[in-house]
Order: sequence, then C-alpha cells, then structure tokens
Amino acid sequence: MTLADVARLAGVGLGTASRALNDAPGVSDATRRRVLEVAAHHSYVVSPDASRLAGGATRRVAVVVPHLSRWFFGAMVESMQGVFFEAGLDVLLYQVKDGEARHTFFAELPALRKVDALVAVGLDIDDLERKRLEIMGVHVVSAGGQHAVYPHVCIDDLEAGRLAVDHLLALGHRAIAMIETDDPDQAVHPHGRSKAFYAAMTRHRVEVDPRFVIKTSWGAEQGADASGTLLGYTDPPTAIYAHSDEVAFGAIRTIRRAGLRVPEDISVVGIDDHPLASLVDLTTVRQPVAGQGEAAARMVVDLLRGEDPPRAVTMPTTLIVRRSTARPRRRRDLSR
Repeated sequence: MTLADVARLAGVGLGTASRALNDAPGVSDATRRRVLEVAAHHSYVVSPDASRLAGGATRRVAVVVPHLSRWFFGAMVESMQGVFFEAGLDVLLYQVKDGEARHTFFAELPALRKVDALVAVGLDIDDLERKRLEIMGVHVVSAGGQHAVYPHVCIDDLEAGRLAVDHLLALGHRAIAMIETDDPDQAVHPHGRSKAFYAAMTRHRVEVDPRFVIKTSWGAEQGADASGTLLGYTDPPTAIYAHSDEVAFGAIRTIRRAGLRVPEDISVVGIDDHPLASLVDLTTVRQPVAGQGEAAARMVVDLLRGEDPPRAVTMPTTLIVRRSTARPRRRRDLSR
C-alpha cells in the first residue's frame, strides 16, 4: 500500500491525500476523514524514509495516558516534558480515558505517524495494540508499569506492598484489611500489591479474613465506601492497607466521620506518597513518580540517538512512617 494507492481508493489527488494524512490545512473534514478511513482499513503507514526526505524526523514523542486529572499521571507527564524539552523534542499528549477512545487511538495512529517514539504511561499494551505499534516502526517505552515487550520503568509493587503490610504486622496488628484497587479499562493492574498482602500474612501465620478484602476502583470516594463496609462489621479490622494514598484518604474520612480516631482506633497505610499525604500525616510507601517519568524520557532520548539504554529500570520504594499508624489497642466494638 502506497500513498498513491490511498489517494486512488479515497478518490482524491496525491497532494490532497498527503495533506490529509499529515493533518495539514486545505482539506475538508469529510475528505480528511475519508482518506484516514482508507489508510486505517489498509494499515497504511507513512514511510519513515519518505518522512525524512520531506523534512527530517518529526522530533515529536507521543505520550499516552488513561487519565489527566489524577496526580500520578500529571506528575509523570510533567517530569517527562522537562527531559524532552532539553533534548529538543516536542510532546503530543493523548488521553485514552475509556475502551472506545483507546481502540480508536491505536487504530488510527499508524496512518498518522506523527511521532518518532511513544511512551505508554500506566497502560498494559495488548497484542492487537502491539501489532499496530509495530506497523508504525517507532520506539515504544512503558512508564509506571512493568511490560516485558518494551523497555520500561516501574517500581516493584510486590516490594511496595510488603513494606506497607510488614509495617502493620510489626506494630502488632493481625486483623488487617486490604482495600484492593483495580482499573479495568486502562491502567496497569498492581497485582503485586495484593500478592504482597497475602504473602506477608502467610509469613506471619496470620489467617486472612475474606470479609476484610474489599475490591474497588481507584479514588478517594471508593476508598471511603470500602472503609464504610469494613466499619459495618461487629469486629472491624484494627488496620487498613490501601493500594493507594487516594484510597487511604477516603478511608480516613469515613473513619473520622464514624467518630473514630486514626491511628488510636484504626491504623491506615497507603502507597505512593501523594503530595497531600504529609498534610494528613499518612503513613505510606513512597514511589518516585517524577523519577520514573524522567528515566522513561531518557530511555526515549537514548533510543532516538541510536544508543542502547537499559531494558528495564526498577525504581526504589521507601516506607514513610507518619502518624496514621500505631500499635493496636485492645479490641472493642467499633461499629457502634
């Protein structure tokens, strides 16, 4: 499939097809849409050689995120931007907030080929998406999640969870609940944080109460609802391990609205070290979000320069003890 083939099948001239594919002015929306549909149907991709002959490499990097409003993704993108700016690279930011937007993005991206590299932030790339990226022939880096197919920067979720749960166990807690979070549409699933909980409890010979494992989606409101479920038991947990700080914030709100105290009645620990964590005295496991973004961006720059960066970088995590955790007091009925 050549540009001439795309033009012929779309019923337009060669110049019009070229302008439509490169998002240049002088093409009606209907014509541009028709050209893009033909290109997508036949998996047409602009030749890298032709692109260079037309004016050099694009000097652009696509950064694809599932969310823009969440702190984690904003901090990641901001840290990447500084590295790319110093390297003379422009950033095209794409949000794929749901399954439909994600499907459309990966279906249309090869036909546009506006970039020299792509960074997937907090996304699992499935087989179909990987094939679409292969058609483009550009460098791909994964940030904020493990991905065996591509160079990636991440934390060890298993280690982060271990630090959090071991901290509660060392304080003497045994009735520990886990608010387990997942994002079914987009984000990398932190299964390691769940595995760490079960492994730590088994290692200390503590039986997990299945009522104390609540699965929900990301967010403070979800954490608040999950905490409400836990407090509804006549024998609620003495500590809550939340998969993220935002979930922990919601849990703390519910505990306090119930007239209970953190940590005197219930301890709470999270993961991330969100910028607000220190303000609410949340004990958490810090992950270097900006550091991950910078490392991923440097990977991209090295790849574009023809260098050979590390295939995988795992950033360290650190337990930050504040005042949301303490030794458990004598158990009493907290549901009243």
